[in-house]
Amino acid sequence: MKKSLLACLAFLASAVIASAADTYQIAVIPKGTTHEFWKSIHAGAEKAKVELAAQGIAVNIIWKGPLKEDDREQQVQVVENFIGRRVDGIVLAPLDYRALVAPVETAARGKIPVVIIGSGLATKAVASFVSTDNREGGRIAGRNLGRLLGGKGNVIMLRLQVGSASTEEREAGFLEIMQKDFPAIRLLSTDQHAGATRDTAKRAAENLLSRFGREVTGVFGCNESSTAGLLLALRDAGLAGKVKFVGFDSGEMLNAGLKSGDIDGLVVQNPLNMGYLGVKTVVAVLRGEKVPAQIDTGVGFVTRENFNDPAMADIVNPPLAKYLK
Repeated sequence: MKKSLLACLAFLASAVIASAADTYQIAVIPKGTTHEFWKSIHAGAEKAKVELAAQGIAVNIIWKGPLKEDDREQQVQVVENFIGRRVDGIVLAPLDYRALVAPVETAARGKIPVVIIGSGLATKAVASFVSTDNREGGRIAGRNLGRLLGGKGNVIMLRLQVGSASTEEREAGFLEIMQKDFPAIRLLSTDQHAGATRDTAKRAAENLLSRFGREVTGVFGCNESSTAGLLLALRDAGLAGKVKFVGFDSGEMLNAGLKSGDIDGLVVQNPLNMGYLGVKTVVAVLRGEKVPAQIDTGVGFVTRENFNDPAMADIVNPPLAKYLK
């Protein structure tokens, strides 16, 4: 009887160990952790975890990234720490397309698959790239701002920061359309960078408005923080609602600006889907499945008129509370 009990306990212990071993440890590393965009990415990762659990696939999401989107060194350290911990897979939004190459290649050599989301990386050592078509997003911004201005006027484009592949693609797409389709629109400034936060973006926008003043008839911000900084600066200058304004991304503040008429339109990604597909893809790799080299998560344009369209629901009002406990 005693031997039987000991055997039973040993079996249960081995079952617990096996169960733990069968749980995939997936590190999800955003560019930053403060903007609403990254909270949607996190929610998407957790949504994937729930769906995979329903399929009998256990996943533990480890969410960690730098506080601000300009801390390359900290993001490199986060990746290196997860490699040292021997996580099973990594989902990474690199904040610099060069600085994160070495740690990602180290992970690949260590048989830890890396799925890149949102912003490109200058290496082939990745399992897949899950992202918006950022250049097309920039083109969409250019087409809509050009249309709002009737093909004439004076425009400011506020960049984000050097090394951010996603926003550099958007900026290139915007300039492509401005120069090709709207030659009568004068580009007052296209070389200023907002920096990583709303506050630095507001200061950069204030400097531009101070320099160009009432000449400005249109503006474009290439991400959530640069759009927010432009919005605040335009309001302080008494120009909100008077200058045609196209931004990129959505969020509580930007959505409110759209509804009030201070912003005319927002180019929107689907960060919830990006986080979701990032995790689903890296787990598929770990399970020996073939995955596409690149996955397009879509891009659209939201205005006051289509804001309440059901197709926009997960983008403009992502179900964060449902997945982020």
